[in-house]
Amino acid sequence: MLRAAFITPGAFPIPSSMGGSVERVVEKVVPGLLHRVDATIYGRTSKRLTSNGNIGGIPIERFPGSDKAKYFRLVRSRLAKAKPEVIQVENRPLWIPRLKRSFPNSRIWLNLHSTTFINSPYLSKANRKRCLLAADRIQVNSEFLRAYVQKQVPMAAGKIRVNHLGVDAVRFPGRSSIEGNLMRQKWRAKHGWKNRRIVLYVGRLVPQKGVHHLLHALPSLIASSPDVLLVIVGSAQYGSHRQTPYTKRLRQQAKRWKHHVHFQPYVSHAEIPYWFAMADMAVVPSVGQEAFGLVNLEAMASELPVVATRAGGMKEIVVDGSTGFLVRKDAPAIVNELANRISYLLVNEAACEEMGRRGRARVLNHFLWRHTAERWLGFQFT
Repeated sequence: MLRAAFITPGAFPIPSSMGGSVERVVEKVVPGLLHRVDATIYGRTSKRLTSNGNIGGIPIERFPGSDKAKYFRLVRSRLAKAKPEVIQVENRPLWIPRLKRSFPNSRIWLNLHSTTFINSPYLSKANRKRCLLAADRIQVNSEFLRAYVQKQVPMAAGKIRVNHLGVDAVRFPGRSSIEGNLMRQKWRAKHGWKNRRIVLYVGRLVPQKGVHHLLHALPSLIASSPDVLLVIVGSAQYGSHRQTPYTKRLRQQAKRWKHHVHFQPYVSHAEIPYWFAMADMAVVPSVGQEAFGLVNLEAMASELPVVATRAGGMKEIVVDGSTGFLVRKDAPAIVNELANRISYLLVNEAACEEMGRRGRARVLNHFLWRHTAERWLGFQFT
């Protein structure tokens, strides 16, 4: 069997109950390799987890993560004993050249989750080229990210492979299923929202996520559907309820429509399926460079139509006019298009439900974690 090591950034532990999309991808994909790969995951310690653990049959070795330089040295020292054939670094390109020097007989792969860590202040242009060219393989989660990396470092183009992410469809049951409908009715009754049309946003509350544009569209939504409720789930940072100037502005902006807006501070990922179950549709109004956007898949698995911007890799997930709608992300067009598309779904329940069914079917056919694991195994031979 292939011996492989997966090095997480040391930002969050695995399993990560407090968030961390990189760690979530690792804990969902790597167990799917168990029948073909002798894998070990390296991550950070936490107060509730021992230094050695196991997830889905995959051993996890944990090291203190507050000092990232020390964390890297400890992981590297352990790798020297394990001698893996493949070392996959999750979203930390700066570590690639160092590992290449330390382990010349191993294949060093970079799994890039976003554009963040190949840009300033993390990497200069020269360092970006050096790090990406040092990798034997660069795995990205979207065609958007492939094109972005290729534009920055054209010489790395031949090393790049696209591996779309997935979702656990069992955890996010469709609203037409018995389980999904029971969740929907129970949680709507719990919150007193039985007869509301619910538009859901789930994600961090930072400017690039575009929630302020969604609030600007709200008067039009109320005009078309007076019982509409915009539910905003999230906070500025994973695992934190801390208010920032932006979150305060959002709450101030929403004050005049307090009957139509509900802010739900950060909730654990384990609870997220219940919020999708209550909703009639999901909105992802990002104006930044979304490399992929897992929340789109979670919504689609829950049988919700998705209204998303044409940001980054999201247009590879949502099929415009079939599983939801894609809108422009530039102002003021974004507000007008959000208002029009969401209003259409609010007043056309049959179309809303049909788009939701098509979305779940698309997830089941293309975007399960086992699909991601199968593609990873296929990369061994390409």
